[in-house]
This record gives sequence, C-alpha cells and structure tokens, in this order.
Amino acid sequence: MLPIDPSRYCNIVILTGAGVSAASGLPTFRGPDGLWHHDVAWLSDTDNLPASLPQPWEFYAGRRAAILAAQPNAAHFAIAAFQQRWGAGCAITLATQNVDGLQQRAGSPLTHELHGSLFRSRCTNSACAAKPFDDWEVPQGVPNCKVCGSPLRPDIVLFHEELPVDAIWPAKRALRDCDLFIAAGTSGTVSPASDFVRNAAYAGARTILLNLTPMQPRHPDFQEEYLGPAEQLLPALLGFQK
Repeated sequence: MLPIDPSRYCNIVILTGAGVSAASGLPTFRGPDGLWHHDVAWLSDTDNLPASLPQPWEFYAGRRAAILAAQPNAAHFAIAAFQQRWGAGCAITLATQNVDGLQQRAGSPLTHELHGSLFRSRCTNSACAAKPFDDWEVPQGVPNCKVCGSPLRPDIVLFHEELPVDAIWPAKRALRDCDLFIAAGTSGTVSPASDFVRNAAYAGARTILLNLTPMQPRHPDFQEEYLGPAEQLLPALLGFQK
C-alpha cells in the first residue's frame, strides 16, 4: 500500500469506526469480544428509556471512565495531522461512528460525530428547555437535569433514533462531490454510514477500506481493501510519521 497523494484530490471523505480506537484499549463492537456480546443492544434501545436508565448509566459511566484513562493512538494522530496539513488545499470531511472523543483529543479540527458523544448528556424530558451539554463526570447512579429534575441520559444515538442532522448532513453533502473515500476500522454494516461508500462510488471516487478483518460479504463499491490494525494502516496510507 502506497501513501496517497492528497494533491490529486479535491474532496476527501474519511469515515472511522471502533477499530480506530482499538489500539487505545477500547473494545470494538463486533470483534471476538466486542461490546455486542455484553447485552449492549438492550442497554442501547431508546424504547427502554427512562425505566432502564440505571443499567445504561452503570454501563456508560464505566465506558466514560475507561475512555478518560485512554489516550489517542497513531491512527487518530495520522488523521488529525492529515487534516491539519492538507485541509487548506482540499476539502477533508471526517465523520466518525465513535462516541469516545479521542479523535478530537488527537487534534482534529473538525469531526462529525454520527452517533453523538458519550461526553455530552441531555435531558430525557422532551418538553425541557435544557440543551445537551458537555459532561465529563463519571456518575454514580442516574444524574438528574438541573433545569427540570428529570433523569439525564448520554447524548448518543440509540436504537430507533435518527442520526443528528448537524453530523450526517455535512457528510452526505461531501459525498456528492467526493473523489476519495476512506473507511477505517469499521465493519461497514451499520446504516446509514454503510451506504457512504455507495454514494462515493456513484460520485466517481476512489474507495478504500482499511479494517482488521475482511468485509463479509465484500461490498462491491470498495475498490481497494487493506487488512490490518488501523494504527498501522492509517499512518501508512496518510503518510504520517511521528
């Protein structure tokens, strides 16, 4: 795999998934010991709120603590350095399925968080005027809204919820004119991000998948697939040297 030449492209879209944060010690979702093997599906179903909140907060508070103790890895730094170096010469749109904030901590100037952020909280009361807010606390039990007293929840996208417009729309808009699409550390099976490569291919883009395991079945719109850890593949592809 040769490093890409950014000067050949005008509109680059990068999509990242849980595999990008694996080297930071955070579990993926669909790997051998991924989070989906630990009843996360039930915890992440909005239909179970707010009655289920003690269990989700116990789980997600633990994840907050683990992420706060983690550090960005070479994959995060490679993307951030790529954005900083080439962002003035071409449009680089970074969208992530991760909710851990490690990409921003690595120095990325702009990251569209498709699934929200575990470090924001919001009120479960739809009639409350309180807005989602940055929240770095690791709560013991269920925290309550300071405005109306209702239970709070992490500001992440749960099952049966729409992706945030301010994240999904810039990504979809960039895909219309995309000439290079890179998906890294993602299984490519979670909708609607799983459709990104189809949109990029329709626009005539070069499409690249970087992942630890091969896509099963292989998506026909990925022209290139490279297997290995994201913390090795992304620096090689993006020409990052520490």
